[in-house]
Amino acid sequence: MISQDSIEALKARLDVVDVVGNYVELKKAGANFKAPCPFHDEKTASFVVSPAKQIYHCFGCGAGGDSIKFVMEYEKLTYPEAIEKLASNYNFTLTYTDSKNNKPRSQLMEKLNEWYQNLLSHNQTAMSYLHERGIYESSIEKFGLGYAPKSHETINYLQSQQFNMREAIEFGVVGHDQERRQTFARFIERITFPIHSANGSIVGFGGRTITGHSAKYVNSPETKYFNKSRLLYAYNVAKQAIYKKAEIIITEGYLDVIMLHQAGFDNAVATLGTALTNEHLPLLRKGTPRVIMAYDGDKAGRAAALKASKLLSAAGFNGGVVVFEGGLDPADMVKEGRVNELSNIFHAPKPFIEFVLDELLSLYDLKDPKAKESCMAEGVSYLKTLSPILQEEYKTYLASRLGGLGVSPSLVKITNQTNSSQKELVQKNTHRDMWELSLIKTIIERPEFIESVLDVIEPSMLQFHSREFSLALENKTDAPELMAILVDEKIISLHTAEELNSELITFLTRYYDRELKKINTASNISFEQKAFYIRKYRGKIAQLKRGQLVRFEA
Repeated sequence: MISQDSIEALKARLDVVDVVGNYVELKKAGANFKAPCPFHDEKTASFVVSPAKQIYHCFGCGAGGDSIKFVMEYEKLTYPEAIEKLASNYNFTLTYTDSKNNKPRSQLMEKLNEWYQNLLSHNQTAMSYLHERGIYESSIEKFGLGYAPKSHETINYLQSQQFNMREAIEFGVVGHDQERRQTFARFIERITFPIHSANGSIVGFGGRTITGHSAKYVNSPETKYFNKSRLLYAYNVAKQAIYKKAEIIITEGYLDVIMLHQAGFDNAVATLGTALTNEHLPLLRKGTPRVIMAYDGDKAGRAAALKASKLLSAAGFNGGVVVFEGGLDPADMVKEGRVNELSNIFHAPKPFIEFVLDELLSLYDLKDPKAKESCMAEGVSYLKTLSPILQEEYKTYLASRLGGLGVSPSLVKITNQTNSSQKELVQKNTHRDMWELSLIKTIIERPEFIESVLDVIEPSMLQFHSREFSLALENKTDAPELMAILVDEKIISLHTAEELNSELITFLTRYYDRELKKINTASNISFEQKAFYIRKYRGKIAQLKRGQLVRFEA
């Protein structure tokens, strides 16, 4: 079993915004972050992540918890599996109550990369290729480039370092042929590019052939550590510049990234042999940067740029597209010394929405009325993914491109129908007494106040939130009702004992005044009982008006 001390130490290192933000696009909302809930289908953002409380809560479906709970629910993992996954992601070494399981995090990927780096420095052919491409020695070291030799040499190295082959297969650097019953290295006679997680761990490799292999580039296969749809090459190197410049340049190639960094564009990254996906968006959202897509001008590059632009514009990102024509790419331009030209290009990308509409228009023969009609339908379908203001703004743009004066903007009709089944879930009990909620939040955040509160109040005295008060007294902070209170910025907790006493006096005065009125109108008790309670409640009210708290009596 994983030791409790180890779990607590891991929790102290985790930041719920960072953990959840690796899976879900979070947007700043006051002191918290919001997003559509990943656990139920909704269009509005009822899912809240609180950095102050280190929890998340959905006001729609009630899901909530801490970083570990989120990974459990999202990845469908057990509690120990979620802890081990997070420990791996954050370079944290767990300890176990069973000593045989106490082993440090595997250094297989780091050791293998060191070996690859050493081999590169002694391989004249590989070094000559990199120098011909214009890559400096300092960049080779900065990005940890290496060289993978023949398959049996890699296998022999791993065995000599006493690494388990099963572990090497899990990391994706070795494969296993079931039919031939033999293992093989996945990277053979290739320049290697280590790929890191956002937190700096090596989780995979990219490889570029120098022996004329038909597959020019290969990447590690998908593993539990390596998901190419959530990673960007060199993000670990570029992230500080991305935050500082509030801009990220996304290219298609590893060499493009390296050469751009050499030229001072140190906010450049690359996708890992795949198109940009929804799973990349949480990573891109960090630091809210302007996004520039720098793609090749060939058919495949333009198609990838179109797909990415649709995705990014629908998600509300700012930025645009730069397309390199004439067979050139960013690496070529840097090598040719055209850095100022590159800078000007990156400063004036074509906005995503305009790029999408222009690309769609280029796919149709607009001289043909039927083709023009089909083009309009596709354009309108795309505009529906945008906000109402942008829809209205770009109706005119689409109409003008469809044929100048021949198409009126009034013909570009966009209708949005709301599906009642998609309406946000609401709580059955919609009444919220802010004073009661404030009291509950106070005793959750400051349990040292509980004893003094219980001297004068018990749960039944609260008119609307007695259940939540009882849960708070039992310290059941993982209850959805309490999580909703904790992440709600509108509910203000009390900070001092003086504030609490003042508020309690006000509450109790109103409470006993209500009780006194009930007694005065009661017809089911004797005159003597009524007189006794009237004296009792009047006495309490008088004491409260003197600024003195009164003890609760059952």
